Amino acid sequence: MPKNYQHVLSLVFTVKEINENPKILPNVSFGFQIYDSFLNAKMTQQNTLKLLSMWEKITPNFKCDKQKNLIAVIGGLNSETSLHMATILGIYKIPQIANCVFAPVMNVKTQLPSFYRMVPNEAYQYAGIVHLLMHFKWTWIGILAADDDNGNKFMQTLIPKLAQHGICTALSEKTPDISQAIDNLSSFKFILSKAVSLTMSKVKILIVNAEFQTMTCLMWMIYFYGLVEDVRETSIGKVWIMTAQWEFSSETLHRAFNNHVFHGALSFAIHSNEVLGFREFLLVLHRNSQKGDDFLRIFWEEAFNCSFSDSNVDKHTNGTCTGQEKVESLPGALFEMSMTGQSYSIYNAVQAIAHVLHKMNTSKLKFRGIFNTGRMDPPHLKPWQLNPFLRSISFNNTAGDTVSFDENGELAAGFDIINWVTFPNQSFLRVKVGRLEPQASPGQKFSMNEESITWHSMFDQMLPLAVCNDNCHPGYRRKKKEGAPFCCYDCTLCPEGKISDWKDMDDCYKCPEDQFPNKDQNQCLPKLLNFLSFSEPLGIILTFLAVSFSLITTLVLGIFIKNQNTPIVKANNRDLTFSLLFSILLCFYCSVLFIGRPHTVTCYLRQTAFGIIFSVAVSCILAKTITVVLAFMATKPGSRMRKWVGKKLTNVILLSCSIIQVSICAVWLCTAPPFPDVDMYSLAEEIVVECNEGSVFMFYCVLGYLGLLAIVSFTVAFQARKLPDSFNEARFITFSMLMFCSVWLSFVPSYLSTKGKHMVAVEIFSILASSAGLLGCIFFPKCYIIILRPDLNSKHHLIRRN
Repeated sequence: MPKNYQHVLSLVFTVKEINENPKILPNVSFGFQIYDSFLNAKMTQQNTLKLLSMWEKITPNFKCDKQKNLIAVIGGLNSETSLHMATILGIYKIPQIANCVFAPVMNVKTQLPSFYRMVPNEAYQYAGIVHLLMHFKWTWIGILAADDDNGNKFMQTLIPKLAQHGICTALSEKTPDISQAIDNLSSFKFILSKAVSLTMSKVKILIVNAEFQTMTCLMWMIYFYGLVEDVRETSIGKVWIMTAQWEFSSETLHRAFNNHVFHGALSFAIHSNEVLGFREFLLVLHRNSQKGDDFLRIFWEEAFNCSFSDSNVDKHTNGTCTGQEKVESLPGALFEMSMTGQSYSIYNAVQAIAHVLHKMNTSKLKFRGIFNTGRMDPPHLKPWQLNPFLRSISFNNTAGDTVSFDENGELAAGFDIINWVTFPNQSFLRVKVGRLEPQASPGQKFSMNEESITWHSMFDQMLPLAVCNDNCHPGYRRKKKEGAPFCCYDCTLCPEGKISDWKDMDDCYKCPEDQFPNKDQNQCLPKLLNFLSFSEPLGIILTFLAVSFSLITTLVLGIFIKNQNTPIVKANNRDLTFSLLFSILLCFYCSVLFIGRPHTVTCYLRQTAFGIIFSVAVSCILAKTITVVLAFMATKPGSRMRKWVGKKLTNVILLSCSIIQVSICAVWLCTAPPFPDVDMYSLAEEIVVECNEGSVFMFYCVLGYLGLLAIVSFTVAFQARKLPDSFNEARFITFSMLMFCSVWLSFVPSYLSTKGKHMVAVEIFSILASSAGLLGCIFFPKCYIIILRPDLNSKHHLIRRN
């Protein structure tokens, strides 16, 4: 991997920078020795033992004058390498500063007390992945990891965290060892089948545990798929989310791979900053620039695909290396001129060791003798003495970042979120689009700049969707789909009276009391006030009828007053006739109390005035009917009824019947009077402004007593309808009371079945209809005689008829 050579150069550059800095250990020079682990446990342990031994051979625990002056070890780009080193170095309590994103053991602080990581805790990366998915509302994703302990740990940790936040893992694939497929046809077919299932999957968001093995296998899988299926790699439209191990590197064996497949990918990255002088350090790099660097020759031949004339390795190249090739001409997948996150961690690790030694030299007298000779003498300086200082170290590096370890010996920092933009010439651009800062305040831990993100061309620069099914639109709610993951659901319409005003709501909710759902059930609208107004058509018609009937009643009353001395007016008690006309007039006026917005006074007067006035009217009719009956009975010879005929009886009937109703209304007003109220629930889209009856029982007592008077009056009038009298009103009273009872019997079910202003309109109509019935049936025949047939309005006609 030519790109990993930058880690070596980062170490060389940092040591050179420290040695040239007179402010840090001016009398001490740093040296270093580098070994390659080859990602192999045996080689890793062997090279670790070499660090602890003589120059020539491995002799652990044997000290001599040629013993290397080892004070700390920097290394371990993955957890396996770090653990293999730590098991040996931990015996000697030698500090090891690793760069592995994932810790080699669960409890690092307890199990590996001399182990440090110049990277943040991996738990922050898991949290960052969840934050990222939730930010874009991606709930249908896939996970890709290697088929090893690290891959298993990655999936076992991440999948439950995703499920806790409502994110489904639709695809979880483990990549096999790619080396097995090179010479094994069956393994090759297996890897190809994995590639087909991965690329053909409808899952658009893939989270990759981007370790070396996983990424190598992934690139070969995509490459094989393109060869077999004859599909361009750029047509595989996925959003790749990579962990922080990824540095967008390519193997030299796979130069034909088109890295545009990762265009628009997002990755977490160890925070890095521009280190002054590093680019200039790389620009002067050439074949012979680093003496004693055995890696440079290998890097040069691999990166530039050439070979030196004295090379002993026989391989196909593009020519002979001159040693003057320019590293800045290499594509970024092979080598970058800016310091990567892992190289930046190595840079900070070397800086940390230097600052610890500087602090030891300046803080306590017992350490100062160690540095007087210009070199750190092993008998005086023990590596384990660095550990207390490393745990508490905090400094600002030359790039301006603060470097310190937390209580677990891990870098106290977060992760950057990088958007990768690729170009046809195999170059790419890193764009920092977000930040995960665990030490920040709760609302500032995760930040994302969506406008800076470049998505894969398959998405036309639109935000990719990653859901199991289409969103439920407002007005609908989610319903679990049987047999499917919890991210898959059906959309059902909100029940009547409820709304949902956002996508993918789990449940609908009711509007506030003063609002109602619109037709689409996705918004609440304010309810209108519902009361019978004078300005609306129904209120205008009823008011017009009430006034018209009042004027007609007044006209009739005027006619009767003018002709009060005529026989037809004097018959059947003239005073009762005037009282009845006046009460009917008040009945028409009382209907107007029911129109308009209810107030306290109108609520008090509505039902009580209606009950009392109608009771007076019906009492007058009852008195008139009884007068007719008694008058007929008194004409019989020897009848004792004559003494009952007269004004006294009629006044007693009128007053006693009316006083009972007045008493009922008085009790009603004193105990539970009516009051203005609002009804939020009777009508779905309106607020009913009404008069609450206070006591429903008393209201029906008033109606019941009025009905009792009406029935008694109707019964008496019906019995007296055939009495032989020229001006007998019994027949007219019978018809009027029949109409009166019919109106009020139909009123009860109509009143109970209507709501709001229509309920009030029913009562007004009943008042007007019953009052008009009384007026028409009793008085219009008499007005006909008075106005049109005055010849019948005479005593002679009365005697002749008798």
